[in-house]
Amino acid sequence: MGVVLPVLFALLAAFSNATATVLQRRAALTVPQSQGFRPSLVLDLLRRPVWLAGMLAVIVAGVGQAAALATGPLSLVQPLFVLELPLALLLASLATGRRLPPVMWAAVAGVVVGLGVALGAASPYGGRAEVSALRWGPALAACAVAAVLLAGAGVRRPVGKARAGCLGAATAVCYALTAALMKDSMAVLDTDGVTGFLTAWQTYAFAAAGVGAVLLLEHSMQGGPLVASQPALTLGDATVSLLLGVFLYLEHLRTGWWLLPQLLGVALVVVGVLTLARRGVDLRTGG
Repeated sequence: MGVVLPVLFALLAAFSNATATVLQRRAALTVPQSQGFRPSLVLDLLRRPVWLAGMLAVIVAGVGQAAALATGPLSLVQPLFVLELPLALLLASLATGRRLPPVMWAAVAGVVVGLGVALGAASPYGGRAEVSALRWGPALAACAVAAVLLAGAGVRRPVGKARAGCLGAATAVCYALTAALMKDSMAVLDTDGVTGFLTAWQTYAFAAAGVGAVLLLEHSMQGGPLVASQPALTLGDATVSLLLGVFLYLEHLRTGWWLLPQLLGVALVVVGVLTLARRGVDLRTGG
């Protein structure tokens, strides 16, 4: 299967998620902060129209992501969501009327070029259409343990970089797991139709993981500065998704000397993401 269609769907989803991130962060900063894990936070946010608009964008992103995962490998689709951060900053700069300084444009270029080089060199391909229960068991257990440990470590810390980073990493694990489960449920939809989709455990598992990810995301946004939460979320999602694609779906990446441009691309992405997160805090908060 070609890469054009999944890439286009993934870019649509990334743009929608970027829009949602800007709207949700603004909403999250208008509700009282909490030191612990507070499920009622969502009830407070439901009263904010800007948060509801953000959730609408999340739904559009979900549709685009599902289409991308149905037509392309997980290890290709999910890393493209790294583009959410530069897109979110560009949208925020338009919303606030503030121009991006040259260093920010350089960081955006670094992320885009680095991602293109890394994915082009890795050239993800192949993989299974569906995953057996024997493979899902260890993957679900590993992701659940990682998310719980990271979230637990985050809520035990005061508001600050450590709290935001841990919660952002926990969110990343949940997002990656949601994508992996969604891909499997799309395969069920393709083979067994709507009835099979509505009766498959993967459908309800990815919905549950997605709800958990949204709740963790809101807490990570309140937990501390963007410079801590966003890199953990952005880079963590791509990394965990890549691992799930290779070890769960048996997708293939090019090795040998191709590892050199892959590492170069990853380095550009990491530097760009850290720069955007560190210097883009004011743009994202509107302050």
